[in-house]
Amino acid sequence: MKLLALETANEQCSVAITHDTNLVFNMVNHQAKMQTQTLLPMIEQGLQHCKIQSHDLDVIAFSRGPGSFSGVRINAAVTQALAWAHDLPVVPVSTLQALAQAAYRLHGLTEVTTVLDAKMKEVYLAHFVLDHDKIMQPFGEEQLLNYVDAQTQMKFTLVGSGGPLLKPFSTFGGIAATAEDIAYLGHYYAAKKVWVDAEHALPVYLRDNAWKKIAEQGKA
Repeated sequence: MKLLALETANEQCSVAITHDTNLVFNMVNHQAKMQTQTLLPMIEQGLQHCKIQSHDLDVIAFSRGPGSFSGVRINAAVTQALAWAHDLPVVPVSTLQALAQAAYRLHGLTEVTTVLDAKMKEVYLAHFVLDHDKIMQPFGEEQLLNYVDAQTQMKFTLVGSGGPLLKPFSTFGGIAATAEDIAYLGHYYAAKKVWVDAEHALPVYLRDNAWKKIAEQGKA
């Protein structure tokens, strides 16, 4: 199985390609808010590196959010275009689950509460616990909460960009999900054929009417 994984739901942009369970290409661009300019060239570089073309892929996995509104939108749009063009199935991966998987990959954490800054004095929050397949599985629902309500939801080790906003709780810092984590989770779900067609490869914002609130967020 050849899988293309895309992650632009946060400030960075990353692309990974796996062949079965082997990671054969992995690139991260840390330039903030440059996903529009960097994503397609990175995909092309990955395909060239692996000596394959888009039609050789079997599945695409993408970070479907929650996260940066523009980043999530770009990720979904590029994924849909590629999937439609080549009739490929798509695995939408939670950005929060990918962050939890990164916490396990990087530091061996097996129970985490992932928190991402959602702007407007709110955070995206979810809990995850490692299962026997080494997958960080959700423990409850993903939520959009104000700081006060989020502080009542602490269960496990706190990871993510929203952690420092929830004082006095401490955060296990330096953890960010990349396309490598999207690929790992994507392969797991693709093996179970838990996927959708291009039409249903949709972003998840958690916030209602997200498009109306870009100015309030102070970012595109």
